Parts: sequence; structure tokens; C-alpha cells
Amino acid sequence: MPRLARPLTLLAAAFLVALPTLAASAAGKSANLTLVAYSTPKASYDQIIPAFEATPEGSGVTFGTSYGASGTQAAAVIAGLKADVVNLSLQPDMTNLVNAGIVSGSWSSKRQSRYHGMVTNSIVVFVVRSGNPKKIRGWNDLLKPGVDVITPNPFTSGGARWNVMAAYGAWRKAGLTHKQAVANLTKLFRHVSVQDTSARNALQTFLSGKGDVLLSYENEAYAAKKLGQPIEYHSPARTILIENPVAVTKTTANPVQAAAFVSYLFTPAAQKLFANNGYRPVVKSVFKQYTSVFPTRNLTIFNITDRLLGGWKKAQPQFFDPKTGIMAKIEAQVGGVTG
Repeated sequence: MPRLARPLTLLAAAFLVALPTLAASAAGKSANLTLVAYSTPKASYDQIIPAFEATPEGSGVTFGTSYGASGTQAAAVIAGLKADVVNLSLQPDMTNLVNAGIVSGSWSSKRQSRYHGMVTNSIVVFVVRSGNPKKIRGWNDLLKPGVDVITPNPFTSGGARWNVMAAYGAWRKAGLTHKQAVANLTKLFRHVSVQDTSARNALQTFLSGKGDVLLSYENEAYAAKKLGQPIEYHSPARTILIENPVAVTKTTANPVQAAAFVSYLFTPAAQKLFANNGYRPVVKSVFKQYTSVFPTRNLTIFNITDRLLGGWKKAQPQFFDPKTGIMAKIEAQVGGVTG
């Protein structure tokens, strides 16, 4: 090796060894981070943020937050809303940020790769009035005469898109053809009386007395029940696994602190706080502590990547293209909106 190259090599190696120490030091420096998230995890973050700020990595870090419908939030960030960390309802909204150059294309593999960037899980459930007067247990019950359904609009709400794919996937899993499952989706949306912009707004509509059944995140139903609302919720025999992505933006002025916060979200401490608010933890060791809260027995929980659904890369344009998608055509028939 040339005489000059060896000292440079040793210097580079020393610098790489020092990087973790530098990162840990920088993580404790003052910074104000903006978290932009979809509507439902607010209660979780109201607890998680102070817990992070009490850690060495969170010392000196403060937060501003913004919550709203997932698609609306993603569009706002693209339009210029400041964001250091984004937590959205579904992968396509994160993909839109990648395509806009705001989030790295490797967001799901750079950190917490075992979780593919998904920080929480949930499932689609039926929220009903106490006593379940309409006896709503399965997807076909939503199609019965006189059943009033509440679900958000799938062109603004990530939760609504999960509801659509849960219904379609459940009917396909039950043996229906694509054409038959789409026909049932059309029937279902003829029963929908209100399409709010977000899952949180849809819950408030239901709690105000409108509707017989709300299609919702399990975590939303859990939280409402925990607060003493006069509701109950049931998991249909076939339902979809909801996976919620999180990422640091490329535009953040505080990448180390933002990355430290995202890393904290995958710790047992943060995952337990998510679980206490009704989310299914992605960390298996934590999930095992909540098996009595989050049932899996007698349930067929399928993923968006199931062969009958094809993943978001297929489902997004097939169902949710605002001009040619299946849901655009259904909304046109029922008098809904696509934007």
C-alpha cells in the first residue's frame, strides 16, 4: 500500500467507528420536529412524544404535529407542508411522497428492515350499537335491506381504502369471482349514507348517532370502547391486515433527531403505548403480551399482497384511480365524490 494511502485508510476507519457516537451526541441536541400523520394515531403520539422527549436521544427535541386524512396529508406535504417525519395510513400515500422526492425510495429498507417501514398494524372491524340490534357479523350482513353503513371516502381516506380492500378480499376469499365481489362492493356503497374525509371523522359521525355499522380500524373501535362510548365491535371472519408506514423525510433539517424518533417508535416502550391505544404491535415480543386484546383465533386475516389482491401496486390503480378505477365507477353510480 502506498505510504500516504495507509494513514488515510486508518483515518477513514476511525471516522466510521466514531459515527455511532456522533449520531448519539447529535440526537440529544435541540431540534423542533414536525410529525405529519393520518388521523387516528393522535392519542398514541400524545403519549409517545413525551416519552421520547424524556430519553437521552429525545432530550432537547420538541414537536409540532399535524393530523388528518392520509391522502390529504400526503398531498399537503407534497404541496409544501413542513414534515420531518410522516406516518401515513397506507403504502401508496408514502409512495406518492417518494415520487415527489420527499421520502427516500429506500424508506422501507434503510431502518427497521424487519418491519419494512410499517410501525403499527390493525384490522378492519365492524363497529355497531350496543347489543348489535341489526345482528351484523359478516360482510353479507352489510347488504341486507335497511342497514345504514358509515365509511370514509376512499379518495381522501386511507382507512376507507383498507375497508374497500377488506370487503373485496373477504368476498374473494369466500369464493366469489372478481365480477361478483365488485357487484357486492357496489351494493355495499349503496348502503353508505355518509362518506367523511377521514376515519376519525367517520367515527365521530357514527358516535353522533348516524348509521347502524361503521367500517373502521380496530384501534379506533378499541379506543372508543375504552372511553366508554355505547358501542361494541366485531371482527368479521375474514378481514385484512392493516399496515401503517412511517418514514423520515429527505427534506428534514434535523435528520439525526428525526431518525432517532422513528427508531424509538419500534422500541417495546413505544409499541406498548401504541398497543394501549388499540394498535397491534409490529414487534412480536410485544404483541405476545396483548394476545388477549387482539384476537387471531377463528379469523382469516389476509394481507394486501394476497394473490387475489395483488398488492398495492396492482390494487391502487385498479380500484382507486380517480378516473378509471373500480371505486371511481362505483362512486359515480351512488353519487359519491372522487376528490
